[in-house]
Amino acid sequence: MFIGSEIYRGSRYGALHPLSIERVPAVIDLCRAMGWLPAREWRDSPRAKPAALTDFHAPDYVAALQAAEAAGAVSDQTRDRHGLGTLSNPIFPEMYRRPATAVGGGLLAAEIVAAEGGAVFNPGGGTHHALADRASGFCFLNEPVLTIRHLLRLGMRRVAYVDIDAHHGDGVEIAFDGSEQVRVISVHEARRWPFTGALEDRAGGAAFNLPVPREFNDSEFAHVLQEMILPAVAEFRPDAIFLQCGADAVLEDPLARLALSNNAHASAVRELRALAPRMIVSGGGGYNPWTVARCWSLVWATLSGREMPEHLPAGALGVLGRQVWARRGRPSEALLTTLRDAPREGQVRDEIRSSVAALRARLRAEV
Repeated sequence: MFIGSEIYRGSRYGALHPLSIERVPAVIDLCRAMGWLPAREWRDSPRAKPAALTDFHAPDYVAALQAAEAAGAVSDQTRDRHGLGTLSNPIFPEMYRRPATAVGGGLLAAEIVAAEGGAVFNPGGGTHHALADRASGFCFLNEPVLTIRHLLRLGMRRVAYVDIDAHHGDGVEIAFDGSEQVRVISVHEARRWPFTGALEDRAGGAAFNLPVPREFNDSEFAHVLQEMILPAVAEFRPDAIFLQCGADAVLEDPLARLALSNNAHASAVRELRALAPRMIVSGGGGYNPWTVARCWSLVWATLSGREMPEHLPAGALGVLGRQVWARRGRPSEALLTTLRDAPREGQVRDEIRSSVAALRARLRAEV
């Protein structure tokens, strides 16, 4: 099932903000143009009610977020206390309704997989930096935390959270510090904001963190997936998997310096799907309009078992061709005419092998 909403269309954080681009609407349009979104696989995302948001977020923070949207402004006190109205987390017309819709999609996804099993894609979700009483890192509400808590409430005994965004999912790790029901596995760029998620960081035993160096390539991702991510998930024996599929780890993204192709994301979806009867996949980071649309469309194709055609239909070419970006420069021909990247393989560096080996040793010791 694909969960989407029209609230994302035309909703931007501001003309100069990295989230000035269209992301979820481009994915919806691209998948429809490919014939991959029949009505039976689509659900409109509801908007989570304030009471549902306070399952994790402080009531006064939720109220402040609603008030900021209504007024279109915040006081200095609110900005200092809750991180609203900053350069990263600005005031914009849908600043409450948009993230509340993303959370509503996550809660609906949890209900679908709890009742029926299977896999659900909620590309508007994955906002993994938000804290209980504060916006952070472009994230106003923490959709993964609220979705996972709902899964547990619906009877899941164990949930594995896997995060392949270029940025460490600090808000999720903080929320589940010390948990025996949630295992948090994160692969992210080292020395990149929010500067958390060190290899030694265990979050009270709940987390496995792998910071990776710049130019992290497909071969290195495959090594990490096979030798660290999949064993850590399989050993945990989860009832459900939540995969945060941020698209900012691909080569062309402006806010990271990793070098993956979108094949890495597809492989993570494919391999993890076999390890639990229920799976929720979300979006996350991603700040190049073409790479995000292509990556998340490929994620949906992989999750739903679609074949990739050799040539894109005219409608799909039109979707890619009409994307706009405030940054200078034009996309490569491949970004305008294909969905799957060429592989970006290379050597697996010793520092990655040693970090993976350290995490495997910890996993064996804990077993």
